[in-house]
Order: sequence, then C-alpha cells, then structure tokens
Amino acid sequence: MDPGTQSPTGHLHDAIKDLRLTAYICKTCGAQHAESEAPPERCIICEDERQYVGRGGQQWTTLEEMRVEGRSNRIVETDPGVVSIFTTPRFAIGQRAVLVRTEGGNFLWDMISYIDDATVKALQDMGGVKGLAISHPHFYGVAVEYAHAFGAPIYIPAADREWFVRPDPAVQWFEGSVSPWEGVMVIQVGGHFEGSTVLHWRDGAEGRGALFTGDSISVAADSRWVTFMRSYPNYIPLPEASVRGIVEAVEPLEFDRIYGGWLGNDVRGGAKDAVVRSAERYITWIRA
Repeated sequence: MDPGTQSPTGHLHDAIKDLRLTAYICKTCGAQHAESEAPPERCIICEDERQYVGRGGQQWTTLEEMRVEGRSNRIVETDPGVVSIFTTPRFAIGQRAVLVRTEGGNFLWDMISYIDDATVKALQDMGGVKGLAISHPHFYGVAVEYAHAFGAPIYIPAADREWFVRPDPAVQWFEGSVSPWEGVMVIQVGGHFEGSTVLHWRDGAEGRGALFTGDSISVAADSRWVTFMRSYPNYIPLPEASVRGIVEAVEPLEFDRIYGGWLGNDVRGGAKDAVVRSAERYITWIRA
C-alpha cells in the first residue's frame, strides 16, 4: 500500500498525531508561547532578572490541562465601566485583566492565562472586545487566544517585541502611544520594561479620568501611594531618570483614579497627585 494512502489507523496517522502543536504556558509568569511539538526548553521572560525561574525549575502547562484542573475565571464589576477578570484557583502571578467599557467600545486591558467558553460568552454578552493592550511582558498571558476569540487587535509597543513570545498577526506594533478610538489611549512610559505602558480612559472615574497601570506604576500597600521598580520579586529599584520619565509621560493626562494589576489594588482618589508625591519620595530615598 502506498504510504500516502494508509488508513487512519496506520503509521501515517500516528506520525501526524505525534506532530500536533501546542501553545504551552509558563507556570511561573503565565505567558503562552508559540506553538511547538514539545514544551520549550526555557522561558526568556522568567530567565530575565525582572522575573525568576521557580525553585522547582521551568514548568509548563496548557489550556487543556488547566480546564481539567477545574480552573475558571471570575468576572466582577469593580466600578461603572470597569470589570475585573481573574482566574481561580490563582495561577502564576495572579493578576487581573480589566474590561473597560467605553462609549467607543470595550477595551481589554492586561491579560490573564486562562480562557474558556464561559468567559467568552460573558464578555460577548457585555458587548465583546474591540481592542486589547498589555502593560508589560509579565502580563502577556494568553492574549492571542482572547484576540482570536473576539477578532480584536492587540496593541504592543515595538520596544518589547522580543518579549512577545507568541507572535501573531493580531499584534499591532506601535511607538510612543496609540489611540484605538476617542477617549482611550495606550501610552508607553518605560521604566519596568522599555515598552511598559499605561492605559488612559478619559471618561473613567465618573468623568475625572482613570489610569490603568499594571506594574508600570504599582499601587502600594498604603493605597495613597504608588511605587516604581525594575523588578518587584527581586527588589531591584529603578534609577531616578526612569522614574522621572514615567511621571513626565503621564503628566499631560487627567486622572483621579488608578487601577493596578490586582483586584482591589487601586488608588481611589487623587491619583495624579499620588504619582507625583510618590515619585519624589522614591527619589529622595534612592539618593540618600
């Protein structure tokens, strides 16, 4: 029999099955990598000094395995127009994604590492997703899966191209800033990563303006303050010039509230003043 015409139970079928590609997910940072036959040897995001490889060594999972484990996403309305999405049980860094419901459409800010039919349906019922952006590589999660589910572009700064470990045509690279539609702007502020970004929603916080920051501007335990770091898990500070650069990048924006990377991790009022005061306090201590 010609090998090319073997029955589905023959060797050709087995060979094709063995070559099935999977987009593996790093268990430490939660980033989904490009499809491959076997788990990648390394995660460049975790090997970088801003992150870490866990004490058990590099470990991988898949969306299928996460579903079998019984993971799910919780969707919580945090404020009018602000919907937090996070995975339970907690996975990787444990951050949230945020659906920002603007007049021009829904924008998904930052990313988690899990998606399922229930999540897609819930977001579709709220009007779907028109665009996505992510503050920095530690929050890339399964961004491509969400982009495909909603047919939406992902806005990523070109400065962080090397860290986006699952390349896809859905990514739209930009430099400096991009405004997907009126009242919504993604701004590259640098600092934590060269391409670290924030999202500004002009009409957020009941019209006073809202800033979504991830790790670019991190809300402190005392939520009257924020901080700035090169590495949070490894306690590596940023230099003065980088901190001043972040403050200068957000200075033209009006915002009274900051939404940080985790549920409840927010500055509820006076957020712009908090950024300025916190930067000065930070610089005072690194100079001391």
